[in-house]
Amino acid sequence: MRVIKKFLKNNIFCFILGAFIFGVIGVSAATYFASSNVTYDNSESGLLSTDVQGAIDELYDVFNNTTISGAGGEIIDKSNIVNSGDGLYAEDKYVYKGANPNNYITFNGEKAGWRIISIETDGTIKIIKRTTLYALKWGSNHGDADWSTSYLKEYFNTTYYNSLTSAAKQQIISSYWPPSGMTGKIVKDKIALFTVPEYLRANSNVSQCGTGFLNSQNSSTCKNTNWIYNMILNDTTRIGYWVWTLTTWMNVDSELYGYVYRLNVPSGNFTVDLSVNANSYVYPVLYLSSDIKITGGNGSQNNPYEISL
Repeated sequence: MRVIKKFLKNNIFCFILGAFIFGVIGVSAATYFASSNVTYDNSESGLLSTDVQGAIDELYDVFNNTTISGAGGEIIDKSNIVNSGDGLYAEDKYVYKGANPNNYITFNGEKAGWRIISIETDGTIKIIKRTTLYALKWGSNHGDADWSTSYLKEYFNTTYYNSLTSAAKQQIISSYWPPSGMTGKIVKDKIALFTVPEYLRANSNVSQCGTGFLNSQNSSTCKNTNWIYNMILNDTTRIGYWVWTLTTWMNVDSELYGYVYRLNVPSGNFTVDLSVNANSYVYPVLYLSSDIKITGGNGSQNNPYEISL
């Protein structure tokens, strides 16, 4: 993508310059290429008198069909997309991977208190709280793995949601979460948990670790290249081993029981558990509206992204 953009910049600019010199066109380059619906930013080219850079950027985005709206698009535009190591990866959506990528964000008045999991194609941003709330039970009935009726769903979307600042509440959008439990319901909520697939996608060492579950052969290496694992491992407010995820599994031999996947720290392995009324630690996950704006920061822990409506 960057090669294409460089090609477009170099060749289109030469064409425009030549047009000026030989008098082929009698209008400005901006008029020739511009769309009336586009506001151009010439900060890269420094050509303050024309919209050449904006014209090039517009053609590039149309050619690649990669324009992302809202705050998510702002972050992508400011970031270097990577193919290895720590950073933001372009997949079916934009996903942060690696041991410690620059995906820190300030939310609910908590400076660098949250981190970005992914940027969706609609410009919304999925974030996770860096520190756990408490050790909480998933539900009250043994083996009931249905998120739609769980105690944790109710707690997140009432008690915890009501504790957020008024500004934070306005920045959250409700979203559909993966089917959960034996009912297979798709639930629309404001706040939930991270999933096992999201945890696995946070690992940058795909060639060695793959996208399957960690095991005794690769867990030691693969933990080190997974920022979600490192975040939880280094969370000093967590004093226990187990962490709830949103991923569930039905016992095919019985219609009565379902299992919930829990992450074990420090092993980095997952287990399925019937004991939904046991306490495990939780890390809230939510979506930020595409209507928010990025007002500062570069995503590092010392200079996290700042947002406002």
